[in-house]
Formats: sequence, structure tokens, C-alpha cells
Amino acid sequence: MTPVELSRTVLHAVRRAVDEGELSVTVPKRAVVTPPGPGGCGDYATNIALQLAGAAGQPPRRVAEILRSRLAGETSIADVVVTGPGFLNFSLERNASALLVEEVLRRGRRYGHAEGFSGTVVQLRCPAEVRAVVVTDAVARVLRSQGDFVRVMCEGRPAPEWETVLGGESSHSGSRSGSHSGSRSGSHPRSHSAGPGTLPDLDVTVRPVPASSDPLPLGRDAARWALLYPAARDRPRIPGDHLVQRETNPLFRVRYAHARTRALLRNAADLGFHPEPGPVSDAEALLAALGDHPRVLTTAAAHRSPDRLARHLVTVADATLPLLPAVLPLGDEKPSAAHRARLALAEAAGAVLAGGLSLLGIDAPDHL
Repeated sequence: MTPVELSRTVLHAVRRAVDEGELSVTVPKRAVVTPPGPGGCGDYATNIALQLAGAAGQPPRRVAEILRSRLAGETSIADVVVTGPGFLNFSLERNASALLVEEVLRRGRRYGHAEGFSGTVVQLRCPAEVRAVVVTDAVARVLRSQGDFVRVMCEGRPAPEWETVLGGESSHSGSRSGSHSGSRSGSHPRSHSAGPGTLPDLDVTVRPVPASSDPLPLGRDAARWALLYPAARDRPRIPGDHLVQRETNPLFRVRYAHARTRALLRNAADLGFHPEPGPVSDAEALLAALGDHPRVLTTAAAHRSPDRLARHLVTVADATLPLLPAVLPLGDEKPSAAHRARLALAEAAGAVLAGGLSLLGIDAPDHL
């Protein structure tokens, strides 16, 4: 069960409680599911009971118990525990990790993307400043991943090399449609339910703190990372250590983790075995990070903050690297189901890293 599926299951429980007269609330559009916080337990948690308590006129723990009784025993849920003021904590069945990996591998780099047009048209505007142009381009990519139709307009005349070197949507004479695809490492979903003349539902100006020096000497990938990794309110460090090929460089760790997963797939094929999703022990942090990826994309789109995605990719990479030494059999050891399951998990992690870098407009090379 993925976090998206768990969110749907929680909302279904709310609807049942409303239909059966135990809760008198409006069913929300989504239930936020995240890894448990301090004091929590299990694989995932939600604060839906605290969210509904005021409208329901009941204490949050009572709302949580009403929902817990309807969630316990659901397919792929092993246990539901109420903690704190009313948090619902879920422990998934052992095969839930395999189902998550299967879902990631099925969707590939588009795991976490919406399927079809969201119904939202967004007009993005930015000043003619290099960081604003690059951040706006990444925001547009993330919004499109969530099914939004996006148009981009730069208010001023940007330097031509910002697009030729950095790949930003820097048109000053009009707008770009939701079918734009400017990344070398991926494409964006096409939205055909809106057109150039459609009035936007959101008109947003993206205005991050400007770069203090020219990022172009870093080249496309390092420059984009340097401009996107800090939050919009923080000034980017240029040149920084973005070209350093060592673990102190977050971009290097992300791309190195991806390249290592690709190398393991090649090496496993040489040994005659292939990935097969299954239970993996001692990989809870990585499974939680992969499961959280759709929520991160949704949040990054809602807040127009690609830096959230960049930091999440570092989290995924840091959780991936400890797994990799145990993927291949050692010496005369024969490939086992555990090796195949770890290989599938590594492949899933690589897909998430590559897909996330693509949304940032950054390449994910198979070799470093």
C-alpha cells in the first residue's frame, strides 16, 4: 500500500463514519499521510482526526478511535494505533514494501505524477533575473507533474544564455503552454484541456532572493542545483562546492546514488539475476522516503518550492547508499530472493532519483 492508497483508505473510512452517522463533517479532499513523528509508531501516520475534531464537535482522540475501528483489518494494514492527542499510526503488512516497490517500478520516473489534467491553469511570472528564471522553470515542471496547465512569462528581457545554458523558460514575449518539454532528462505531462486563451486559476509571481554572482560558469546541472537547492528566501552559494565529486556535495550524492543503482542492475544482469520486489529488512528509512515521494511532489507544487524536492532527493540518496553493498551476492554466494528484492528496491530508488532530477531540469547519468 502506497501513501496515496493509504490516504484514499483513510478518506473512505471518514465517508463510512459520516454515512453511518458517527461523524457529522464534510469529507476532506485528501488526508495527509507522512512518516510518524516523535512519539509515533509504525510506517505512516495521519493527523486527520485532529483536522476533523472541531467540525465534528468531538475530542480528536474520539474521532481517531471512530476511524481506527474502520481502518483496522483493511487490506495491507497490519495495525492501527492512536497516539498523542489523536494521531492515527499505521503498520503495514510485510508485503506492503513489495507493493510499494512494484508501484514505483510500474510508474518509473513518473512515480508520484498525476494522471491527467488536474483542472487547474496556472500563470507563472518572474522578473528577468537568472535565479528567478530557473526557479520558475522548475516550479512549472513540478506543477505539470501534478497535472496543472502552466504558462510562463518573464517580465523583462532575459539573457539568451539563461535558456541555452541553463534551460530555463525565459520567454519575455508571451507564454509557454503545458506541453513544453525542455529537460534533457525527461518530459512533462501534456495537458490538452486548456488553451492559451484560458483564464488562469492562479496567477503567481516567483521572486526568490537573487543570486549574488553569475552561476553560468558552473554549467547547466551544477548551476541549476545551486539555484534550486536553497529555499527561495535564502541566497544561493556560488560557486560553492557544487562541482566537487565527494560526499560533502549533496548533488554528487544524489547523482552518485542513482549511478550506483544503474551499475548494480548491469552487474546483476551479468550474474544472471534480475530485480523482483519482495520484503527487505533494514531498509525502513529508504522505504519511507520512497513512499513519501508523491506527497513531496504535491507539497512542492502547492508551495511552488522546488527546493523541497531537491532536499527530498538528498534524503532518498542518503537512505539508498547503505543498501547498495548488500545488493549483489559475495564470492561464491548464489543470488537469492533477498538479493532480488534488494535489487528491486535499489532500482526503485534510482527511478525516484532520476525522476526528481528530471523535474529539476538536471541530468541523472548512468555513469559518474
